[in-house]
Amino acid sequence: MALTMLNGLLIKDSSPPMLHQISKTPQLDAFNYQSCFMQDLFAHFPEVLFIHRTYNPRGKVLYTFLVDGPRVQVEGPLARAVYFAIPTNEDARGLAQMFQVFKKFNPAWERVNTILVDPHFLLLPTLTMEFPTAEVLLSAFHICKFLQGKFYQLPLEQPVQRLLLSSLQSTMCSATAGNLRKLYTLLNNCIPSSRLPELHSHWLLNDRIWLAHRWRSRAQSSRYFQSLEIMARILSQFFGTTPFEKQGMASVFRYMQQNSSDKASLSLAETPQDSHTPSEASAENPNTEQLVEARIQHSLNAICTGPAAQLCLGELAVVQKSMHLIGSGSEKMSIQILEDTHTVQPQPPVSCSCYFNQAFHLPCRHILAMLSARQQVLQPDMLPAQWTSGCASSLDSILGSKWSASLDKHLAVTLLTEEVGRLLQHCSEEEFERRYSTLRELADNWIGPYEQVQL
Repeated sequence: MALTMLNGLLIKDSSPPMLHQISKTPQLDAFNYQSCFMQDLFAHFPEVLFIHRTYNPRGKVLYTFLVDGPRVQVEGPLARAVYFAIPTNEDARGLAQMFQVFKKFNPAWERVNTILVDPHFLLLPTLTMEFPTAEVLLSAFHICKFLQGKFYQLPLEQPVQRLLLSSLQSTMCSATAGNLRKLYTLLNNCIPSSRLPELHSHWLLNDRIWLAHRWRSRAQSSRYFQSLEIMARILSQFFGTTPFEKQGMASVFRYMQQNSSDKASLSLAETPQDSHTPSEASAENPNTEQLVEARIQHSLNAICTGPAAQLCLGELAVVQKSMHLIGSGSEKMSIQILEDTHTVQPQPPVSCSCYFNQAFHLPCRHILAMLSARQQVLQPDMLPAQWTSGCASSLDSILGSKWSASLDKHLAVTLLTEEVGRLLQHCSEEEFERRYSTLRELADNWIGPYEQVQL
């Protein structure tokens, strides 16, 4: 079934493939795909190549090549994709074969100047051998994801974790040498010295890495990171959740066909027919849970902007497959989804301790799981005004403008003030007096002891 669907999708592609190689079993020994549009896109913008890897439960890895750089203006999470490949094995020989097929059908490979990879890409000698004139660098996006993961893994207090995540997000959107140095110093101050080597904080001081990203404005950086975040979620949702590579690729290609204009406005929760679980037999007679989920989808589409709905529906897709309500109280509910455990505050404004909610201020999978468990739907007061459909027409208008250096400073100071306030509220009386005296001395030195400074 998956083989028939995958072949059908490739045949129906409005831009027919220059090459595709498919085996006859649900698992793929090797796979290479590029449409004429993809080949033409790469031929126009070959200078910077971005490589993203997605693993499925069987350990097979999907390599997605995207064009990058200042000249690339196409929009949409997968609009910049120029090549998909699943190597036979992820070893030197398998990758060499994959790169050689790519080069055979793309003469413009000789014009590749920079290749951006993730920190876990170990076969760099193979990559440099196949692209001898290209410089291989770590991508800003993958460094950001790597550090985010480390912040969650380390035993940090929540205020410290939130401060690090917020500082990382702000720095990635304005990766100046000064901001990177500040983040580097913050890591050295907040991370235990025994665990600091795990973070590879020296990457923040490697100016060559950030020159490949620094040309973007703050608004462009925000759009760039959010687009890549959505792209990673799409590939993880469709390819990374099934052990059958053909079924996963069929889901990816269906998404791309449905989003051929790719303005990041369609739902991520539209699951392909062949990827349903055995419980699909009851689909003709939807139960209460399915009706509740359908109502949640409708409320998301009705209340949110397109990009916000897309992000939240991707979270809901995970909830539909793996929700477990593990605890409930009058004020807080504990939600566990697969490996994640987070705390949801159900009273408006609804919030969650997970990164998705903290970063985007949107209903995450844990909040949506709570709504589903309570048979409720999204309400307008659960959403920040900038994400509601009546207040913003596009992602550009949300991220774009009304930004200034003074606002940047104000937000940085406000964030720091809030974090200091939280820390002071939860420390002992003795510790409070010591910290307050330090702040008092600092304020007197800055402003003068003769003025009353309220802390």
